[in-house]
Amino acid sequence: MSKRRCFGILLGSILFLVCSFSCFAQVLVKRQMMQMGSLFDISVVAKDSVQARMEIDQAVAEMERIENLISEWRPQTQVSEVNRNAGIRPVKVDREVFELTKRAISYSEMSGGAFDISIVAMDKIWLYDGSMTQMPDSLAVRKSVEKVGFEHIVLDSVNSTIYLSRHGMKIGFGSIGKGYAADRGRAILRANGVKGGIVNASGDLSAWGEQVNRKPWNIGITNPFKTRKLVKVLKIRNASVATSGSYEKYAEIDGKRYSHIINPRTGYPSTGLTSVTIIGPGAEFANALSTSIMVLGAEEGLKLIRRFPEYRYVFLTDTGRIIRSAKL
Repeated sequence: MSKRRCFGILLGSILFLVCSFSCFAQVLVKRQMMQMGSLFDISVVAKDSVQARMEIDQAVAEMERIENLISEWRPQTQVSEVNRNAGIRPVKVDREVFELTKRAISYSEMSGGAFDISIVAMDKIWLYDGSMTQMPDSLAVRKSVEKVGFEHIVLDSVNSTIYLSRHGMKIGFGSIGKGYAADRGRAILRANGVKGGIVNASGDLSAWGEQVNRKPWNIGITNPFKTRKLVKVLKIRNASVATSGSYEKYAEIDGKRYSHIINPRTGYPSTGLTSVTIIGPGAEFANALSTSIMVLGAEEGLKLIRRFPEYRYVFLTDTGRIIRSAKL
């Protein structure tokens, strides 16, 4: 039986999929698309490629539906409506948006405020397009922090409304929205009978089942300090992986790099960790943990992740030290 091997870049320079397959009856069907401003990648194992493409269509439609609910960039979404009415009035939203916001607030509480969906109010302070050549004014940073605070997101469960109690506040789901989309995509495909695949939402992925060759999915974690060297290859079947990192998107000022991951409490970029990878049942929660830990740092981050034994971790510090779970 002839064999083929493939090496497909899946997750940019943070994570990638390593796969090999033989001429089994099943095939691997893949599709890439732009969603939520990022590259998404869906791979499914199926016996019929035509049917597989139809199943992928449904997963893509689900992700588009989610973006039309929670994007803060599309003016017609419910989240945009919430932001426009900050300090003015509560906005009625679908129960799905309400529950996602409620979970986001719970992530803020569990992390002591290291995670906060209202951080997007600071989106004009730090720029990561190469145009930023000097530190922002400290007064401007302090003023922007005044608009940040999950405590000022008021939820009314009876009426399903969200109210941002301060003028200028905004919420956004860039930190967990892609993980949520990956989890929903996996749920749709599994419900439709797809036995194996990966939904990769630009680095936040949810996998299930096995490769065509009946082996687990191999997810490599790269090391930015050592080109072409992997920190770890994860072998997963039914699991999600999310990575937050500071080395792909940053501002460089006077020779120093400043991460795009901001500490909501100070308004300044997080330091100490270069990347955090979390492995566990769900991509949404894994990404909430990875973002929180990037802000908390290694010591406090370990205290947090150890509260959730079903999740594993790989930390890479700014000095290149690797901190990982005893069992991966």
